[in-house]
Amino acid sequence: MVSAADLPDVEALLIAAARAGRDLSYSEALLALGHRFSRPRMRSLCRLLDAIDAAGQAAGRPELAVLVVREADRLPGQGWWVGRRDAPANWTDPDARAYVAALQARAFAHWAAVPGD
Repeated sequence: MVSAADLPDVEALLIAAARAGRDLSYSEALLALGHRFSRPRMRSLCRLLDAIDAAGQAAGRPELAVLVVREADRLPGQGWWVGRRDAPANWTDPDARAYVAALQARAFAHWAAVPGD
């Protein structure tokens, strides 16, 4: 299972993806962490993504969870959209794609400008 102990690895994976200017599917992220895809593992991963974004927001950094997407449509899963006041009502229409693209571009630009290790 993906656990809180994986948080630094998940964050490093997302920062590397942001620096490379790319998204990751849930399956790719889990595989990079040494796990096969399953719904319970994906939910565990999502809890870590929420924690990473909360810490990033507190530090003034753009969110990273937006980089983890479904393979089928390259959009974040339903849980990511819940509670977003500024998000489009339809999570799969062109406005949703533009919304996600703008947030991803913000993460790409931020992490491209931050010196890496």
